[in-house]
Amino acid sequence: MFASVREDIAAVKDRDPAAKSPIEVVLLYSGLHALWGFRFHHWLWIHGWQFPARALSQVARLITGIEIHPGAQIGRRLFIDHGMGVVIGETTIVGDDVTLYQGVTLGGTGKEHGKRHPTIGNNVVIGAGAKILGNIMIGENCRIGACSVVLRDVPDNSTVVGVPGHIVFREGQRVVITDPKQINDPLSEALSAVANEVKMLKDEVRHLQGRESSPTNGTDKLQQVIEMDYQI
Repeated sequence: MFASVREDIAAVKDRDPAAKSPIEVVLLYSGLHALWGFRFHHWLWIHGWQFPARALSQVARLITGIEIHPGAQIGRRLFIDHGMGVVIGETTIVGDDVTLYQGVTLGGTGKEHGKRHPTIGNNVVIGAGAKILGNIMIGENCRIGACSVVLRDVPDNSTVVGVPGHIVFREGQRVVITDPKQINDPLSEALSAVANEVKMLKDEVRHLQGRESSPTNGTDKLQQVIEMDYQI
């Protein structure tokens, strides 16, 4: 237990340049308090004391502003920086050396049973306000941008940004997506559908008027933009 406490303090000092001393970390870092409380609550949970575990986790939530369900599984050296508004669901699995910033949600997407929360790999950084929802896997060494909403699995060594989340880098290389449908962006899909519909109607009008299609009008330019390669 004492080795784990020393490890947690060292992890905070290593990842937060504002941490000046171990005593400051122990007394002032609410993320650390929430983590230590969780470990006790989790022990109660797995030994059948589920109601006391839940009740005490709610007390910790009132004190720290961080809600960690006692049923979650959390690895070593988790660092919750600032922490206010962080929510970690019951079936969440968090690996080692993970960093969470304020407002992060590791949550579910509905009323499904069983494994319904995400699994976070080792050495993952999740930016402020990011939402990772559902039974999905975030691979090792990933970076999730602030305020991103991630609804699908993310492979190892990837960087994700946006709503919904898109991979912008993988293995250090920028990801280029040539099909707009692949980015799962409702706005892009709607624009593509509108452009296709307008093009079809204009072609029908030209056919009725006995004219050939002209590739230089505004609608065709819109279609060209929609069909261009997307760099996400």
